[in-house]
Amino acid sequence: MRQVGVEPPRWHDAGSILREHRGRLPADAAREVERLAGISAALRKDRELSFYGDIDFIPTEHYTRGHAQQALDDVSWVVSVAATVIGTR
Repeated sequence: MRQVGVEPPRWHDAGSILREHRGRLPADAAREVERLAGISAALRKDRELSFYGDIDFIPTEHYTRGHAQQALDDVSWVVSVAATVIGTR
């Protein structure tokens, strides 16, 4: 975000900020904003549930190795997109 002149938000889901400032991103990254925002929202939700649970949700009974692998895959992809933005300046 700082690479394109935007102060990162002080909350966990940056999707709305990405959408708001899509025009500042290089074209390749701008095309991926919806996927980036979706991953950001999913990770925020899962982070909250995994840390705090809910009245009828026990994190250790829900999350599997598959969930962890999906999160790693998503984050690896996000890092690759961020690397293209950082490398464009």
